[in-house]
Amino acid sequence: MFRVLKEDVEVVFEQDPAARSYLEVILTYSGLHAIWAHRLAHALYKRKLFFLARVISQISRFFTGIEIHPGAKIGRRFFIDHGMGVVIGETCEIGDNVTVFQGVTLGGTGKEKGKRHPTIKDNVLIATGAKVLGSITIGENSKIGAGSVVLKEVPPNSTVVGIPGKVVIRDGVRISRDLNHSDLPDPTADRFKELEKEIERLKKEMEHLKNRKE
Repeated sequence: MFRVLKEDVEVVFEQDPAARSYLEVILTYSGLHAIWAHRLAHALYKRKLFFLARVISQISRFFTGIEIHPGAKIGRRFFIDHGMGVVIGETCEIGDNVTVFQGVTLGGTGKEKGKRHPTIKDNVLIATGAKVLGSITIGENSKIGAGSVVLKEVPPNSTVVGIPGKVVIRDGVRISRDLNHSDLPDPTADRFKELEKEIERLKKEMEHLKNRKE
């Protein structure tokens, strides 16, 4: 248990250049507080102490702004950056070395029973405001761009952006975890550019036919 708690602190220093000391991280990082509270709540949840687990979860939500259902399964070295507005559903499963930013939702799509929340594999990064919804799997080493809404499975080693989320990078070399949120591919803008080129081609063709007729 102490090894896991130590890893939770160490990953903060690896992922956040603003972290200066162990004391600062332990006392002031709400993401770390939410993770530790969840580990306690989840232990109680597994022992079927559902009410007490839920109380701890809600107290943590009140103080941190991060809502993690006690039933969610979270692996080692999980890092929540800033964290305000993060929501993680009951049947969500999160692997090791996963990073999420503020405003991320790992939720369901309706009132279905059973497994209804995402499975996030190892080494995944989910950027600010992204929504991953439904019983889908996000493959290892993948990235979800800021503001994306992901409703379908994501293969390993992929980068997803847009609404709905589309895979814009897949396979090849292992994707770096240093996601630059200001320089993401934009498939919608790319499609508009293609349409503009097609319209320009059609205009030239119509002008050519008009000249021939005259």
